[in-house]
Amino acid sequence: MASSLRACRQFASTLRQAPPSPLRLSTSSTANTCRHPVRAATTPRISASHFHTSAPRSAGDEPPPTDFGALDVLGNTPVPSTSIDVCMSDGFHLNSGARILDGAGVLLVGGEAFSWRPWLSRGEKRLVNKKGQWEVPNDTFGLLSLIWPRPDLLILGLGPEIRPISPELRRHISSLGIRVEVLDTRNAAAQFNLLATERGVDDVAAAMIPIGWKEGVGATW
Repeated sequence: MASSLRACRQFASTLRQAPPSPLRLSTSSTANTCRHPVRAATTPRISASHFHTSAPRSAGDEPPPTDFGALDVLGNTPVPSTSIDVCMSDGFHLNSGARILDGAGVLLVGGEAFSWRPWLSRGEKRLVNKKGQWEVPNDTFGLLSLIWPRPDLLILGLGPEIRPISPELRRHISSLGIRVEVLDTRNAAAQFNLLATERGVDDVAAAMIPIGWKEGVGATW
């Protein structure tokens, strides 16, 4: 028993005296990894032939300038004598040189111009009903029912502003076989000048109130 105990002690002292062996790492994997060096990425070269190039133009190769006057298809068309040159606060100045003044409106039908006062039958200078609609008596367009052939379109210029016309007035104009376009007087004059030149005065009529019109006062204030 005592001999066994001494053997165990000697073995333990031997373990304490033996220096630990160093841990060696294998470099084979590192060598294999570094055997092929990594190459830096390079940007592909683009040849100048890939881009489209053209020779500079000489002065004789330039396209001719655009003549915008030649694009005006109505440039050589004579302007109707009833076209409106100036919209005044109390009347109109026509291309023929005629003037309609004193706060009167104008009725342009079949190449003729007529002084037009649709408010006289009411006895007061009012053209708007209680619903805020522009409305005049049907007989103020009596001239349109007398002529033949009638115009295809009637342009209404309601003065300084646009507002809806009454359904009754629209029905009356439609019953004559005439379409109606409602605008303020400035735009109505421009539209009439264009369409009368393009389509002719027999197809387009106009009825306009001066731009200085004030409800209840008129255009002579």
